[in-house]
Amino acid sequence: MTTRSDQELFSGPVTYMGAPHATRPVGSKAAILGVPFDCGVHPVRIGSRLGPRAIREQSALVRPFHPPLADFNPLTRLNLVDCGDVRVTPSLVGESFAHIEEAARRIVDAGAIPVTMGGDGSVTLPQLRAVHRKYADLVVLHFDAHTDTYDMEGLNTATTFTRAAEEGVVDPANSFHIGARGPVFMPGVFDHTRACGYNLIPGVEMMKRGIPDVLAEVRERLAGRPAYLCFDMDFFDPSCAPGVATPTWGGVSAREGLELLQALSGLNFVAFDVNTVSPPHDVGGMTAFLAGTVMLECLFLACAAITPSNLPKP
Repeated sequence: MTTRSDQELFSGPVTYMGAPHATRPVGSKAAILGVPFDCGVHPVRIGSRLGPRAIREQSALVRPFHPPLADFNPLTRLNLVDCGDVRVTPSLVGESFAHIEEAARRIVDAGAIPVTMGGDGSVTLPQLRAVHRKYADLVVLHFDAHTDTYDMEGLNTATTFTRAAEEGVVDPANSFHIGARGPVFMPGVFDHTRACGYNLIPGVEMMKRGIPDVLAEVRERLAGRPAYLCFDMDFFDPSCAPGVATPTWGGVSAREGLELLQALSGLNFVAFDVNTVSPPHDVGGMTAFLAGTVMLECLFLACAAITPSNLPKP
């Protein structure tokens, strides 16, 4: 009787694109981390806590090779592992944020780039705290239909970058919020975002100037700086990403969003997070599938950000 190995006989946990599961990314240049947390305060849509599971499931449709742009497998180049999910309790902000920060810090301290999936937009703050511990001059590149920089108290999805500026975990003067658009639930949001020191390029300005012109400014300002890429899936139009926490009409198409990410290659990205996928509001898994593809683009950006001598040959 043939004795089969454990790997031949048993399947492991569902991971992003089938990457190996490992809670400690020893020898890896990048690591996936799920952050299944939401504050539970949205008036009509609760569900982004389920985002990581849905993205992993839909990532079975994502293929690693991307000719003619990148005809290599970024998972093998980065020795990618999936660390699973942070243990959190939705709505319990204090304890959950502490766990998120520590989990992200362990990945950074291991020398890997965290590539995370939320979760709502609040999960970015504890990750910024963790990454800032290593990169004191950290800047943020935030693509979102909302600035998440509201003049409000507390810790929630609307105050992520307000608190980040107050805590000094980012350099607002060289950070960008791109794609924000209305309608929103209170006045003065854009003015407050700028008052916090951030560069704000609303969606209407982005489309008027043209995406290439906007990205030229971003590339010039962020060149050489350690950058945290935060990508909220409602940056896309609901026609291609309906399953998000706060859908807002007038966003970019799937093609425009993916081409935008590809055009960022060469910036010094040290962390990525993709958030606000809400599976209960998705249609056929299309938003989770698109988020999985966004994460693949992030992996290609990670490859470009790492010194080629540190990477195995394709």
